[in-house]
Amino acid sequence: MGDYILLFISCIFVNNILLMQYLGNCPFLGTSKRMETAVGMGMAVIFVLVMAGAITWVTEYFVLKPFGYEFLRTMSFILVIAALVQFVELFLKKSIPALYAGLGIFLPLITTNCAVMGVCLINIKEEYSFIECLVSSFSYAAGFGLALILFAGVRERILLARVPKPLQDTSIGLVTAGMMSLAFFAFKGMA
Repeated sequence: MGDYILLFISCIFVNNILLMQYLGNCPFLGTSKRMETAVGMGMAVIFVLVMAGAITWVTEYFVLKPFGYEFLRTMSFILVIAALVQFVELFLKKSIPALYAGLGIFLPLITTNCAVMGVCLINIKEEYSFIECLVSSFSYAAGFGLALILFAGVRERILLARVPKPLQDTSIGLVTAGMMSLAFFAFKGMA
């Protein structure tokens, strides 16, 4: 049980997928201007990443490895992730149209979100068991959501501040993301 807790904390804080490994920055910068959109994107990524982590683990260990098709890993993982994102997109379009509209182009871009693919590959590289894979996938996604929500809160405050013209919008977002990354770097001492 202690190993799972350590993995959970490590994936959220110490090895945060956005702020420490720099994967998934497109939706990080694109959907973090409003808190509602950031929360919605965080939830969508949690669902997609946990499901993708589980399905890609099963695909790897029950299809690709036994038949010697490891060279198809990237293609099969992309197909799994794309199918899951389509499911989430259809669900949000039917159930929560306001969130669907708020996420805009960034929802289908979860398919090509390097954080999702990166976590699936990390799970395989680290040779996690199925339960460790689920804990890792959930924890990385929770870390992604945490960083996204914290960043959205900061960006909402920045909109109220007087920012010099050359630093407005994406520039100040990148500077802020860098400062957040430095703050999360302090958790490296926990490892």
